[in-house]
Amino acid sequence: MSGCEARDAKKLVRSPSGLRMVPEHRSARSPFGLDEPPWVPDKECPRCMQCDTKFDFITRKHHCRRCGKCFCDKCCSKKVPLPRMCFVDPVRQCAECALISQKETEFYDKQLKVLMNGATFFVTLGTSGKSELMVCRLSNNQRYLVLDGDSHYEIEIIQISTVQILTEGFTPGGGNTRAIGMVLQYKVPGSEELMQMKFTAGEDFSCNKKLSASWLAAMHKVSK
Repeated sequence: MSGCEARDAKKLVRSPSGLRMVPEHRSARSPFGLDEPPWVPDKECPRCMQCDTKFDFITRKHHCRRCGKCFCDKCCSKKVPLPRMCFVDPVRQCAECALISQKETEFYDKQLKVLMNGATFFVTLGTSGKSELMVCRLSNNQRYLVLDGDSHYEIEIIQISTVQILTEGFTPGGGNTRAIGMVLQYKVPGSEELMQMKFTAGEDFSCNKKLSASWLAAMHKVSK
């Protein structure tokens, strides 16, 4: 096992909320991850925190795995995947949290996979007029943006301060624009200095334009 594989190793843990597959080392945690919330103590929630139904022997209380609040079965009946907390199986969530988690699951299933597969761009560092053809992808542990060409860069996601997507094309009614590039600003570790990179999809790689546009769209979602 290599050093990177060792750092990215995962373990199965059981919590009151369910089984989770988490990184063995906290330093390898995804920047998109969430910690499990503390549960509202049973003695502090005599009634459902959504519909105000009183709990008794018939009406049982349930805790939402995402917010930790206490609800009746009617208000907390959905079991939805919660990838940001690394749950192995879908877990019980209140209606509000379930909607958020469902949207995030689409992001994990689609956009993150696109980013990890990577795409090819011409990359310009700072104000340099020289660009380099590089393959850009998100690392397996989702912590770094990795750029490989003649040069090699690894930019920590949490150090990225701004992401500006560059587009072209429009119609009088709006729409029909396509992503053709990106300007990225990030901090250098140990410094307050902001660095800038410009990513441009190559016009001579027509077969990869759709892939590049999908990658840029996914990067835009990450920035949000």
